[in-house]
Amino acid sequence: MNVLDVAENSMRAQAENVTIRIVEDSAADILSILIEDDGCGMSEEQVAQVTDPFFTTRTTRKVGLGVPLFKMAAEMSGGTFSISSKPGIGTKTCATFGLTNIDRMPLGDIASTIQLLICSHEDVNVMYTHIVDGREFSVSTEQLKEVLEGVSLETPEIRIFVGEYLKENIEALYTDEEE
Repeated sequence: MNVLDVAENSMRAQAENVTIRIVEDSAADILSILIEDDGCGMSEEQVAQVTDPFFTTRTTRKVGLGVPLFKMAAEMSGGTFSISSKPGIGTKTCATFGLTNIDRMPLGDIASTIQLLICSHEDVNVMYTHIVDGREFSVSTEQLKEVLEGVSLETPEIRIFVGEYLKENIEALYTDEEE
C-alpha cells in the first residue's frame, strides 16, 4: 500500500514518468524501494514537513498518513527513509528495509499494485523494475502500449493480461534457476 500511495502522490503531482524500483538483496539483507517522478515537485519547506502526519497538501482531509507510515515501516525494520524534491523537477522517495527483520511488513501483492497503476493511468509512463538477488524483471507503460498497438490498457481483458503478465514474471524472480 505504501508503494501505491506514494505513486498516486506522483500522479497527483502531474508526473509524466514514474519509476518504481524494488531490489531484494539476500546477501546484504536489504529490501529497497525507490519511487521517482518528474512531477511538480515540492519546496524545501514541504519536504521538511512531508513526514508529519498532520501535514498534507490535499484539501479533502487534514492528515496525510501515507509517507509517515512508509517512513515508520522502514525504520521499524532497521532500515532508512529519505525523500528529496525540487519544484518543477520531481520527487525521489527511497526506503530501505531489513529484509529478514521480523518487523518488516511483507511487500504484499506488488503485481496488483503495479497493474492498477499502469492500467488506471495510461497517460503516465510507469517504469517498473524488480530485482531479486540479481534476477531482474522490467516493464513500462510505454512498452505495453507499443505491444498492444493502440488497444486501451483500461480494457478489461487487457487489465487481466497485464495482471497475469506481472504476476508470472515477478513470481519467476523467486524461482531457483536450478530447479
